[in-house]
Amino acid sequence: MVIVDDLRALSGPQRAAFFASLLSWSLDAFDFFLFTLVIDDIAKTFHRPIPEISLAVVLTLAARPIGALLFGWLADRHGRRPIMMINVGVYSVLAAASALAPNAATLIALRCLFGVAMGGVWGVGASLALESIPAKSRGVVSGILQEGYPMGYFLAALAFLASPWLGWRGMLALGILPALLIFYVRLKVPESPAWEANQKALRSAARPARQSLTSAMRGHWGMLAYAVALMTLFNFFSHGTQDCYPTFLKVQHGFGPPLVAALTAVLNLGAIAGGFIFGPLSERLGRRRTIALAALLAVPIIPLWAFSSTPLMLGAGAFLIQVAVQGAWGVVPAHLNELAPEGARGSFPGFAYQLGNLLAAANLYLQTSFASSHDNNYGLALAAVCGVVAVSLAVAAWFGPERKGVAFGRGGA
Repeated sequence: MVIVDDLRALSGPQRAAFFASLLSWSLDAFDFFLFTLVIDDIAKTFHRPIPEISLAVVLTLAARPIGALLFGWLADRHGRRPIMMINVGVYSVLAAASALAPNAATLIALRCLFGVAMGGVWGVGASLALESIPAKSRGVVSGILQEGYPMGYFLAALAFLASPWLGWRGMLALGILPALLIFYVRLKVPESPAWEANQKALRSAARPARQSLTSAMRGHWGMLAYAVALMTLFNFFSHGTQDCYPTFLKVQHGFGPPLVAALTAVLNLGAIAGGFIFGPLSERLGRRRTIALAALLAVPIIPLWAFSSTPLMLGAGAFLIQVAVQGAWGVVPAHLNELAPEGARGSFPGFAYQLGNLLAAANLYLQTSFASSHDNNYGLALAAVCGVVAVSLAVAAWFGPERKGVAFGRGGA
């Protein structure tokens, strides 16, 4: 099996870098989705409508580009490993602090700050993992790495089973758990060899080892603009099919926590399967074709996913739609890191990703507002976003650039 063979071929340090990056992203998503699962409970506590509380999610997503640029810039200057540890510690503390919020305004402010910390994790982790492995393994590792997001969602769904006893504050307090990852990174994870090679090459050329971001980006601003547009569509694709889903099940269908948790878990199993399928497939078909194929596969699944009425059919639709959505997403870490210029790989992929998140940040507010104005028809809101975005993403990917297999590191890493 290609996936198993590629992972076995990695050295101990390479596997440690991959595992740490996967966990950092998984636990980041775990903290994020704990909040989306209890939005309605928070709204009841503070006597606010759900769309108002959903602004916390909008601001979380909107703040992520700040963190991507800040932590990415720090990672390009000081290395991936130390900045990852700082990043994980900050988002864990802020996520847990949300549990102590005395009112809605404070909660929304804390979630905005959490968004800054959340924004740095993906870019720093992806660059650390993908710069540490052989080029031929990028598709496999990319597919698995990106599925850290649904893995985190899956863990949050399991934790949601305890929500009747923990309450929403207890659920958010679980956000401190990812801080334990810092100890693993410190003990087991080496620095990116490509980053170290770049630093050595810059010193050998008698240039400053800490190259400026502006200098590294010279001649690449058009590529950044394309990457941001692509990631805007990607973020509408994922957030448009995931963030509103628990509310869809609870409000429109009246399901309780056990069934919501089960269907959300099924959704994420589909997402994980998608990354495992399409990430390796991108090594054969190329990044662009694989993204387009996965995106278009979502379209015929929409009626089953958004308009079914029984738990069995809803579960089947949720599984299949996320195979397509996260199948496309599984190509993203490799694709963006390959498009990134040397010297800005800590900054470029994460900033493009999170700036796309900013442009798609209003998704949950728009979906909940649309559903509220249409007799709580969340299924219609989900279907509309998914259909339009799937086709748009396929077109944007198909006609975009690709640099599959490009070498990382000035020193030949």
